[in-house]
Formats: sequence, structure tokens, C-alpha cells
Amino acid sequence: MSKTLQTLRGMHDVLPAQTLSWSRLESLLAHTARRYGYQEIRMPLVEHTALFTRGIGEVTDIVEKEMYSFADRNGDALTLRPEGTASCVRACLEHGLIHNQQRKLWYIGPMFRHERPQKGRYRQFHQFGVEAFGVNGAELDVELMLMAARIWQQLGITEVELQINTLGSAAARSAHRAVLIAYLQAHREALDDEARARLETNPLRILDSKNPAVQAIVAHAPALADYLDEADRDNFAEVQALLTAAGIPFVVNPRLVRGLDYYNRTVFEWVTHSLGAQGTLCAGGRYDGLVSQLGGKATPAAGFALGLERLIELLAQPDNDTTADIYVLWSEPASKAAALNAADALRDALPSQRVHCALDGGGLKNQHRRADRSGALFALRIEPPEPATPDAPPRWAIKALRDEPTSVIIPSAALSPDEAIAWLIKALGTTATAPT
Repeated sequence: MSKTLQTLRGMHDVLPAQTLSWSRLESLLAHTARRYGYQEIRMPLVEHTALFTRGIGEVTDIVEKEMYSFADRNGDALTLRPEGTASCVRACLEHGLIHNQQRKLWYIGPMFRHERPQKGRYRQFHQFGVEAFGVNGAELDVELMLMAARIWQQLGITEVELQINTLGSAAARSAHRAVLIAYLQAHREALDDEARARLETNPLRILDSKNPAVQAIVAHAPALADYLDEADRDNFAEVQALLTAAGIPFVVNPRLVRGLDYYNRTVFEWVTHSLGAQGTLCAGGRYDGLVSQLGGKATPAAGFALGLERLIELLAQPDNDTTADIYVLWSEPASKAAALNAADALRDALPSQRVHCALDGGGLKNQHRRADRSGALFALRIEPPEPATPDAPPRWAIKALRDEPTSVIIPSAALSPDEAIAWLIKALGTTATAPT
């Protein structure tokens, strides 16, 4: 007997009982993005590896350790996308979407990173992202944070904190890098292996180390804020002033640096303590140099991404395994066509309701059992017409399957199709109208 195959480690199925929560969340995110003037874009899951080594940075954790990269049959180096921003910029450049114009885009879909699976972190995970191009001011940075705040408000998430920082300009980071390396070199023996490996390649990433011993050293390291020029300081002051004017509480976290090389100036994270170590719900910032880095004209840009798995876990919505609101039954082979037609008539008249027809027949007792397991509110049984003439329509008998009170009395006798549809419209509180 063949061995049963299972999902790969760190990848998971979203089962029917859970997909309703996912669909509702995805719909809410898409609707919110559209309300802010963003258009949807869909990018391939597979890109040239060079896109991410050039865009994200060769000495980042993602590129060095986490990418799913391979050579295809033509020998091309390809990678499953680990994040969406670089792909979005590539698509914009390829199709001329941001040539001398502003553009606001959103996307949603799976990303892939080969990291150690743990609660809230998977090797295939799903992100919702927004990217805005052509706006240079602090108002864009703040609008992105306001959009995220609106998402939390709509989802009823209250235990979340906004952390912000500025990475300044490339010149400021270069000046800070030199003194930071000198400081950390003086404490090299006290650093862990990961920090020592980053010392020459990406020292800024040492600032957000989770190792308490390294954190103690970093606490006294030279601050990037001391190397910002006047324009950087004014920009960050404006970000804070706009957030305050909008009534959004925030914390300035000077150790917030983000793990991707393309960020500059404003960076931010929305963090919760309700998910343990994996508490970052949303992260983003400004990346004014990425478009030119990937071959385009210098273009100011900013965006954010949030992880759907963590939001689903935080919302902790109960599984919903129901499949129907109305279940159509039939008892005689001659009623099969009438049952199929009745189910379609109900779908026309009540478009917001799920209608299931007992396709495999069987005895009425078994059909009723399946109707009950489906979670349907009502069973509708097809009965022969009275009187039984060729032109007489079948009768529909309605039975309530749940204890929830209804404002209308369950009919004691079978009804005509029009009468039954009118009754169901009233009972279910739908705005649909019965066919004439």
C-alpha cells in the first residue's frame, strides 16, 4: 500500500471550516484598499532570483537563508517570491505603470520563505500589501498607518501598538554605519555568532537582535538619530505631528530598522503582545531608492504588508463548517427534476442564501439527516402536485431545522413555489423579491 502523502513542513491547508474566515478577511482588506484609492495588481509567484538579490539585498536574512531558489530546465535562476514589493516594482517598470505618474496598488497572495516553522510563522504564508508611488511627503507615510489603523478598527483589534522610526538618507546611514561598526568591533567578543556575521555586511540589523546579551551592548551604541540631516529630522517630525493630529498613538523605537535593505526614512510596525514572540502584525515604510535600483527612474515610494495567518489567529473566529441555508429534498424519482429546478429558483430569488439539493437521493430520513448536518436553517421537500395533473406545479413543504426563533409561522401545509419563496424571503429577512 502506498504511503499517504502530507503537506510539506511549514506549509498548511486551509480547510473548508476555516475558509469563510479567510474570505471575509480578504474581502475586508480589498474593500479598505479600494476606499483609499488603491487598484489591485496580481504578480507571478515565481520571479528571476536577481530581482530579489538586487531589490532586497544580498546580505539580508531573506536572500542569504530563506529563499526558495532553483534552476529551471533552461538553467535560469528562479525564486518563489519571498515578499511582494520587489515584484510589484518590477511589474510597474515592465508595464510603464509609474512613468511620470502617481500610482497606488494593492495585492494579496502567498509568499515563501524557508525559515524555521513556529506559531505564526510558516514557509508558505499569505500577505496583503499596498504600494504607493510618486508621493514624496510625510502625508503618504501617515496615510498608510491610518489605513492599517482602520483595518484594526474594522476587525475589532484593540491590543496593538504603532512603533515608528526613521532610517534617514543613505548619507546618514553611511556615516552612522562607520561609527557603529567601530563601536561593535570594540565589543566583538561579547557578540553572538549571528551578530558577528552581520558586523561587516549589515551592522544595522544587529540593532534589532533578540539576544538579551547583544541587546545590552546595543543599548549604548551610537544612535542613527544623531547622524540625520536637517531634512531627515524635519520629515520625521512631520510624520509624528500628522499622527498626533490624526489621534493615532505611537512609540518612537530607535531600534526599529526592518530587515530589507531598500528602506529609507520612515519605517513602522504595528505590534501586538497577544501572539507571543511573533507579534508583528503589519510592517512597512518608505523605499525611495528601490525603483531606480531595479532600473527605473528615481521615484519616491512607500508601502506596507500584513500577514493573514497572524490576523486569523488573533481574531480566533470559530470554525464554520456549514454548507447550506436551505436544503432541498425529494422522495420520488419523478420529483428529481422538480428538485433541481426548485433549488435554482431559490438561488435566483434569494441570491445571498446557500441552497443545496440532495443530489444522491436516498430515503427521506437519510436526506433529512444530511440536511441537518449541513447546518441549513430550513429543509424544503418537493411533494407531488394536487391534483396530480401533467400541468400542475409541484408543492413545496417547508420544515425548520434549527431552534432560532422566526418572526413568521412555519406553514403547516405544502405551498406553491411562489408562496414558498415569498415565505422564505420573509423568514430569512432578505431584500430579494419573489418572482412574478
